[in-house]
Amino acid sequence: MLGSMVTLDGKPASAEDLLPLALINLGHFTSMRVDADGTIRGLSLHMERLVRDCKAVWGADLDTERVRDYVRQGLEGQTRPCTVRVTIYDPKVDMGHPADADQPRIMVSVRSAGVMPPEPLRAMSVPYERDLPEVKHVGLFGALHARRAAQLNGFGDALFVGRDGLVSEGGTWNVGFVDGEGTVVWPQAPVLPGVTMALLQQHAEHRITTVTLEQAKGMAAAFATNTSIGVRSLAAIDDTELPVEHPVLSQLRDTYLSIPGEAL
Repeated sequence: MLGSMVTLDGKPASAEDLLPLALINLGHFTSMRVDADGTIRGLSLHMERLVRDCKAVWGADLDTERVRDYVRQGLEGQTRPCTVRVTIYDPKVDMGHPADADQPRIMVSVRSAGVMPPEPLRAMSVPYERDLPEVKHVGLFGALHARRAAQLNGFGDALFVGRDGLVSEGGTWNVGFVDGEGTVVWPQAPVLPGVTMALLQQHAEHRITTVTLEQAKGMAAAFATNTSIGVRSLAAIDDTELPVEHPVLSQLRDTYLSIPGEAL
C-alpha cells in the first residue's frame, strides 16, 4: 500500500509547515520513479538537479546524502514501483520579503507510479514560455493553465511554442522528434534539462536543433519524455496526426529500459 504521509526533514509535515508552500509557492523539486527493485534511473542526475536548483532558487548548498536518507525513509513500507517527489522550500518564506528565506528544507512525498509507457498523447500547441525554464520549480500555474486549455479542446496536454515560433517542451515533459532519416531530434530552446532526456542523449544518437511548429508537424514521429512516463508517443500535434509506432520510438523505449537504475 502507498502511504499518504508527507515528511519535512524526515518528520511528518504539519499543515502549518505546508501552508507557505501552498500560498506562496516558492520552491523547486524533482520527481523520481522507483522501480520494483528499489533502484532509480538517473538518480545521480536528479541529485545534481536538486543541488543546482537549490543554488539558483535559494542561494544555498544542499546535502544530497540527507536527501537520500529522507527518501529511503519515505519509501519504507511503500509498494513499488512508485514515484517519489523531493521538494525543496523554506517554510519561513514571506511573500513580502522572499530574500530573507535562505534555509531551505527537504520535503518528501510518495505516490503510485503509472503504467510505462502510457497511451499515446495528443498535444495542442500553446504559446507559452515557462519562467526560469532551466529550473524544475513549483510555479506550475502557467503550465497547468495551458494543459487545462488543451484538455478543454479535446487534447491531452499542451506543447509550448515560444514567441520566436520555436517548439520548446510540453506541460511537464520534454519533447523529441524523429526526422525523415530516422534521426532523433531534440529542440534547441530554453527547456528544462530533463533527466530522461539526458539519459537518452547519453545512450542514443541524436541532434539538437531549432524546430518550428510547422517542422514539428512534418516529423516522422514525436514523443514525450519524463521520469514517470519514459518514452511516450505523440499521436497528434493540433490537427496533424502522427504515427504512434515507429522503429526509432521502439528503440528509444528499449534503450531507456535497459539503462540500469542506481541504488539509493
